[in-house]
Amino acid sequence: MKILVINAGSSSLKYQLFDMDNGNVLAKGICEKIGITPESGSITHKRPGAENYTKETPVNDHDAAIKLVLNTLTDKELGVISDVSEISAVGHRFVHGGKIKASNILDEEILAYIESIVPINPLHGPASLKGVYACRRAMPNVPHVGVYDSAFFASMPEASYTYAIPYEWTEKYGIRRYGFHGTSHRYVSQKAAEIVGKPIEDLKIITCHLGSGSSVSAIKNGVAVDTSMGFTPLDGLPMGTRCGHIDPSIVTFMIGKGYTSEEIDTILTKKSGLIGVSGVSSDAREVWAAVEEGNHRAQLAMDLIVHYARKLIGSYVAEMNGVDVLVITAGLGENDAKVRNGILTNLDYLGVKINEELNMNAPRGTMIDLTAEGSKVKVLVIPTDEEMMIAKDTQKLADEFYAK
Repeated sequence: MKILVINAGSSSLKYQLFDMDNGNVLAKGICEKIGITPESGSITHKRPGAENYTKETPVNDHDAAIKLVLNTLTDKELGVISDVSEISAVGHRFVHGGKIKASNILDEEILAYIESIVPINPLHGPASLKGVYACRRAMPNVPHVGVYDSAFFASMPEASYTYAIPYEWTEKYGIRRYGFHGTSHRYVSQKAAEIVGKPIEDLKIITCHLGSGSSVSAIKNGVAVDTSMGFTPLDGLPMGTRCGHIDPSIVTFMIGKGYTSEEIDTILTKKSGLIGVSGVSSDAREVWAAVEEGNHRAQLAMDLIVHYARKLIGSYVAEMNGVDVLVITAGLGENDAKVRNGILTNLDYLGVKINEELNMNAPRGTMIDLTAEGSKVKVLVIPTDEEMMIAKDTQKLADEFYAK
């Protein structure tokens, strides 16, 4: 079975085509600058063992983007399939699924619900829906599956997702902790269980997804019981451009200083975090370079990430009454040994011991078992693969669809 995975943004569309018979990625790529101007647009197409292909070409909307993707996948020179009919199903990534608790077939009822929660997901919701509708028009006879970053956290205990605000706000406006990056947290927690050779139902796992967006999650017996992101992906750790957790009175204080709510939203979302504190960049590599030059603010920015990650880990150990496995993943976590070292070498009270030499010298972006002799907690670096998780969910639902 061949599964096409789509991640649609407002002006971009990422894709991967999987052969689920062997788990191989046949091709992947991205359409960019969609609808920016009538002349704008491009596609970058990658195949294993072949040179990357990039072409500048007008891409006026998501329908044009999907057409371009399918034409490229079936092209005689660039393609990896002979006909679109070889694609058995399409998996769509959604950042926000509201109260949806699991991946599902995107029927009219589900799509209507996703449309209804756009007010609490204005940044990602409309773009994801455009991708779905464009794909359905191009491939009307195959099942389209929604896989939701928030779904993994939809079953958290009520005390974990409820804010101490007037309860009618929760009931009327849907204000609660939703959590995000759930597809990644689910993938690496399952991988961790495989690596330690125990059922995930018998484990207490803390997963740290550290990237341009970051979150930490507590997973007990295979179920997410808490996570650092909240009503939006702004909460929790300081990130590349996001502030993370702050006192909400800062917002009202700055409104009193003359800032509008829109200006504050932009600042907290796009001008805070690493770039806001360091004044250098949202890219940790550039911030570390500034640290090497003696930039105090750059050092402070990196210290904040480490500081907040350790605080969250400690709180989740208390919440679960222990931890068996600690997982680090995503771009920063997989590639930045100094950040990992900062987080993991100050957890002695938990019995965490890591091989620091291995941590500092291990290949970037690979699975690493950092557990040192005598450690009471297994410590793993596991590269995440959200697209494979989406493909697996899509395959399962597609099998059920075709069996009917």
